[in-house]
Amino acid sequence: MSNPANHNSDAMVAIAPATGPLVDTGGTPAAPVCHLYVHIPFCARICPYCAFYKDLLDRSQTWRFCEAILRDLEQQSARFALTPETIYFGGGTPTALTISQLEFLLGGFHDRLNLLSLAEWTIEANPGSVSARKAALLRKLGVNRVSLGVQSWDDDLLKVLGREHNSQQAEQSFRILRDAGFLNMNVDLMFGLPGQTVEQWRSTLEKTIHLHPDHISAYCLTYEEDTEFFLRHARGDFLQETDADVAFFEMTMSILEAAGYEHYEISNYAQPGFSSIHNRAYWLGNDYLGLGPSGFSTVGMNRWQNVCDYRNYAERVLSGKSPTGFTENLTNEMKRTERIALSLRTREGIAASELKHFAQQTEEFILLGLLRQSNGKFLLTQKGKSVADSVAEAFL
Repeated sequence: MSNPANHNSDAMVAIAPATGPLVDTGGTPAAPVCHLYVHIPFCARICPYCAFYKDLLDRSQTWRFCEAILRDLEQQSARFALTPETIYFGGGTPTALTISQLEFLLGGFHDRLNLLSLAEWTIEANPGSVSARKAALLRKLGVNRVSLGVQSWDDDLLKVLGREHNSQQAEQSFRILRDAGFLNMNVDLMFGLPGQTVEQWRSTLEKTIHLHPDHISAYCLTYEEDTEFFLRHARGDFLQETDADVAFFEMTMSILEAAGYEHYEISNYAQPGFSSIHNRAYWLGNDYLGLGPSGFSTVGMNRWQNVCDYRNYAERVLSGKSPTGFTENLTNEMKRTERIALSLRTREGIAASELKHFAQQTEEFILLGLLRQSNGKFLLTQKGKSVADSVAEAFL
């Protein structure tokens, strides 16, 4: 079963952090960076399955953190030509910040950036952390897309996941955001949960469709290292059944596509015109800049990650030091393998020329009904989407 692509979950090599302006392999200044990711790590409760960097909300630290984000933005603006087409506030729980903190932080982006080219500004929100006042402020400050972390409409499964909200709060949050004028909303869902039945998943999909979100992300639960769920899986408390996960996935495709959602990436479905511009930039291999603790950046042939500690991050930034934890110099081969792995996950597929040295593999996958060729590209079939990672690995 294919795992979801996280925001910036690339593997890294720890070497000396970058200290000067980054350049591409030709020695010329890097092109303008058009995609910004901002990591807000605070959570009211730590979900036992989440492997992203996060920390419990500490109100005594959040103002200092917001100041550090804006200082980091200033420092990066001095290094790169930032002309954002997309901004994505992820977490953690960005909406865990107070109204005044969000106004300070988002207003700071307006003050420091030219946003004339901005097409999509997304913020992740957890049900229960949304109010009518907060939603109105986000709209006023230019956020035009919200990703709501519902995960399930079944209260028993929400308890298993350690979520702070219940299904009623999730629906209320969705309606608050709609009433505030958000016309581009994503609902995050998860399947393959411990004890989850096919009937529960079908009910969650049907409930979601009834609310008419513009975008749905449906991820298969993975047991990530350094999480409570990973330890419980290792002890045998939780079992992962590949055949069941495939059945969930195939049901998801069938139900959502029948409801008019385009399956444009393995874990993502959208009404026509509502695919995520920001996430597509990742999948297309475009440059992006990550602000905040643990944020990844890729510019030209350079990739780096900020330190995974928000106190250390703030201390470094506010004292004029680089928050970079480690960096990696990319090679053309690394770029190629990433391009294949990510492109195969998308509706557009990968150019046949990229796989010209893998004629035997592509022929075998076509015979197995996992790949098809169309207009000079290789694309996964419906059957192939269920084993997307395994197909991609054959070309890496």
